[in-house]
Amino acid sequence: MYSRDEGRRGPSFFQKGGTVTSSADAFVADVSTRETARAADELPWIEDGAKVAPKDARALSKLFLDRLQELEEGTREHQYVRDTLLEMHLSLVSFAARRFRNRGSGEMEDVVQVGTIGLIKAIDRFDLSREVEFTSFAIPYIVGEIKRFFRDATWAVHVPRRLQELRVDLVKSKEALATELGRTPTVTELAARLNLSEEEVIEGLVAANGYVASSLDTPGGQEESGEAPTYADTIGDVDPAMDLFEDLHTLAPLLQQLDPRERTIIEMRFGQEMTQAEIGNELGLSQMHVSRLLSRTLTTLRTGLLDI
Repeated sequence: MYSRDEGRRGPSFFQKGGTVTSSADAFVADVSTRETARAADELPWIEDGAKVAPKDARALSKLFLDRLQELEEGTREHQYVRDTLLEMHLSLVSFAARRFRNRGSGEMEDVVQVGTIGLIKAIDRFDLSREVEFTSFAIPYIVGEIKRFFRDATWAVHVPRRLQELRVDLVKSKEALATELGRTPTVTELAARLNLSEEEVIEGLVAANGYVASSLDTPGGQEESGEAPTYADTIGDVDPAMDLFEDLHTLAPLLQQLDPRERTIIEMRFGQEMTQAEIGNELGLSQMHVSRLLSRTLTTLRTGLLDI
């Protein structure tokens, strides 16, 4: 059996029966099958698993994973094998964590630590009899753990760090004061407890609403039946007539600047929806004259709108 030495033993190396080799290739070539390694009851000594090349790590992982299943948990040998497997595959965690570098407000160090927990779970649950590559088995565990971290431990809405920290203080203070007072504390009492202004406490309480995002399908009423309105039912929609109102409100002063004949033509064309021929007959003008007047008036109104 092999266990980690207390002191440094120089650069990464492997030891087999007293013979020291300098690379994983040498060991794998010497020990051609896992049966040979098991019969010899030996494993390579790896000083720093993180420095093992990916090609070597792939070959060595099978040996270490196979041996891990045979060792008793809690022994020095089991700990060495488990730690070495972890070190050799930390690059998987870094690879998976890069997918989440721009997501949420979590620090990458936290994401890597959470991903490492997923890697540990994959090592403990891997079974060679499944005949799949360990990397293919481990990535879903790592990514799943990171996604769970973002789901459970990060904010649904990005808020400044000071407000995130204030939320934690508010939660603790509210629980303590509720126990002391026998009721929910007021903003004034929270402010006195935290030595903050009431405005700061209110800001923190409002920001805390961004910690968890509620579903739009969540019932918004007190009714116990399934017919209670949801939050989505209470959200207002854009009134399609609002744009028309704004346009008319903006046009009103411009229309007042037109002469009476121009205003009359605009009202007859767009208010009464009369044709140019009908407007001409009504005003005693030719259709061509009405067309020129209408075109000139519309140009004036467009120019006025752009200048506002």
